[in-house]
Amino acid sequence: MIDGQQRLALALDETGRHHPERIKTRAQRNAQGNGWVLDGEKSFVIDGIGAAALIVVARIDGGTDIGLFVVEAAQAGVTLQPTLLADSRNHARITFKAVEVADDMQLNATANTAQALDAALDRARICLAAEGLGIAREAFERTNAYLKERVQFDVPIGSFQALQHRMARLYTELEMLESCVRAALAAIDAGDPGLALLASLAKARASDLCEKVTNEAVQLHGGIGVTDEFDLGLIVKRARVLQHSLGDGVFHRDRYARLQGF
Repeated sequence: MIDGQQRLALALDETGRHHPERIKTRAQRNAQGNGWVLDGEKSFVIDGIGAAALIVVARIDGGTDIGLFVVEAAQAGVTLQPTLLADSRNHARITFKAVEVADDMQLNATANTAQALDAALDRARICLAAEGLGIAREAFERTNAYLKERVQFDVPIGSFQALQHRMARLYTELEMLESCVRAALAAIDAGDPGLALLASLAKARASDLCEKVTNEAVQLHGGIGVTDEFDLGLIVKRARVLQHSLGDGVFHRDRYARLQGF
């Protein structure tokens, strides 16, 4: 993995929406008591196609505890099906049917696995929020430049006050998102105990703002904004998938409130 020869994928979500607690995939002891048998199905597995192995999240013996199991992608009982999303990136639907897993392929068996998984997911969510910030800022900058170039009624359309107000609101929200992302990244470096809160704050704002900025960018560009030949169309497609990856704004606002005791 370190030298890039192999890639692993995390098989986590099982529904159309991200929720690490809604896991139905089962890991039960085999008849010999020296391993596990996995049964279940995973959806929207990022980089699932072409992965050498999968880290599968499963319920232990159908109870409340979860386990992480390393499963070879080519192993008997594993079925991978490509899933085409708007951004054309690699996703897969994976089915596990009576898949045998040895004891030494269970990760983090003695610690709190749910907390370890959440800690890893929070770092990924922060990285996605940073990507979302980049996407939103790029869409904003391209739109700002277009408003200065596009002429209507013999003047640049950026001179219209109504459009200036829309861009000003987007600018202030972009600055707030950057502050959230910077705080979350700093929390990783500092080992801040409030990392989970900052991760959900950053991802919620990034998910919402990606949608808002790209919608405004398309409207302010007009018809050209939705053509495949124009880069903004590619930005919109990536933004839509990123918006929902590892939790959308609704999920993370709810998680933020729960972490705060509400």
